[in-house]
Amino acid sequence: MMKILVIDDEGTMQDLLRLMLEGAGYSVAAAASGEEGIRRLQAEAFDFVILDVLMGGMDGFAACAEIRRFTSVPILMLTAIAGSEADKVKGLRAGADDYMVKPFSKQELLARIEAILRRTRGTAPDAEWTNGPLALNEKMRMVKVAGSPVVLTRREFDLLAFLLKHPEQVFSREQLMEKLWGEQAYNVTTRTVDTHIKTLRIKLGEAGGAIETVWGLGYKLVKR
Repeated sequence: MMKILVIDDEGTMQDLLRLMLEGAGYSVAAAASGEEGIRRLQAEAFDFVILDVLMGGMDGFAACAEIRRFTSVPILMLTAIAGSEADKVKGLRAGADDYMVKPFSKQELLARIEAILRRTRGTAPDAEWTNGPLALNEKMRMVKVAGSPVVLTRREFDLLAFLLKHPEQVFSREQLMEKLWGEQAYNVTTRTVDTHIKTLRIKLGEAGGAIETVWGLGYKLVKR
């Protein structure tokens, strides 16, 4: 059963989300602050996080950025402030996968979760992909190089997984933006893709050399 962590300092919202989610077959745990949510994520494995923006102490933006330092778990942020595009962009840039305004229906909540999971898990969640010393397991969202774990952000993981599934194929920066950011692609630039590629190469060490730049076109992963 999929485990969802709700991080919200309002007990009534925790109860409402628990009622909606458990009725749909999810297992739900709750944390009453950003700090508590971070501790739980560091100690337990969760498949999804619902994170409120407006909380006492550490707010949702800060909590999201901190969570992204150590896990690529999908994050849906919630806010009671309607129509704030600046806040939405801020949440997405902090690492959230989507941003939803309260109040919302059970149907919308479940649809958002399902859409995020489709984007982040791909179509073959049990597959393991290898390339030389590099191994990527989609179900566990784990990457290893020569048997040693490599910690990646969610975007870095998804970028690497996409390239591994399409070896020797050249993709433009615009194609990678559309694939990885979907409807939020307008929030990023081609330089963002370059930065993710550069960071991936560094983190993967010897295996990172398989990601090649095709000048004037984009990037490809060379099969080894």
